Formats: sequence, structure tokens, C-alpha cells
Amino acid sequence: QMTLVESGGGSVQAGGSLRLSCAASDRTFNEYTMGWFRQAPGKEREFVAAIRWSDSATYYADFVKGRFTASRDNTKKTVFLQLNSLKPEDTAAYYCAADLRGSGSYYLGDYESWGQGTQVTVSS
Repeated sequence: QMTLVESGGGSVQAGGSLRLSCAASDRTFNEYTMGWFRQAPGKEREFVAAIRWSDSATYYADFVKGRFTASRDNTKKTVFLQLNSLKPEDTAAYYCAADLRGSGSYYLGDYESWGQGTQVTVSS
């Protein structure tokens, strides 16, 4: 399994922006599809976005609606999630995850490695 460390979370007002980062330890990072998930208190963890290893194709949950953008820098073994136009309902712990040569799955079970999460809090 790969070690993943998220950062960049914080507290913002509605309409604000944050940029989350996830640094990976594995030198074969470029062979991993990277996913972002989130979990609000009392709710199940849900898919947010993924960026595929082979061509950096991106996939997003419907609720993102063009507000979030996933990207990756393979030279730095880091994946990013830009969060714009944040809403109070985006408040959650955000987790990155890695899926070896994955297709960009929405399913949590397809991801082998997980970070510890970073908290995003959006106030109205």
C-alpha cells in the first residue's frame, strides 16, 4: 500500500475556495488512478472526483457541477483538488485514495490506499 498525506483543508465562508493536495510516497505514483472522497458527520463516505493514471481523464460526482477540479503532478507525486464556489453542504473530511491502474471508479472498494483526511468547513 502507498502512504498518502492530504493537506490544504481549512475553514472558509460560502463562495470561497480551497486547494487540497495529496502527496504520495510510492515512486510508481504515475500508475495509480487517484480519487477524492468526502465524509460528513453521520453520513457515508462518498465519491467526489477521480483522475485516471493513463491519460489524466477526470471524473466528477454530479454535485460538483463544475465547481471542483482534479489535477495531478506526477513529477511531484501529488494530486490536487481545487474547490471553488464552496457551499456549507461541502463541509466534510476529504480523503484521497489510490487505485493501481484503475479506470476512474466511483466505488470506494476499488481503492487500495487511503490518506488520513483533511477537514473542510464552509460557513454560511
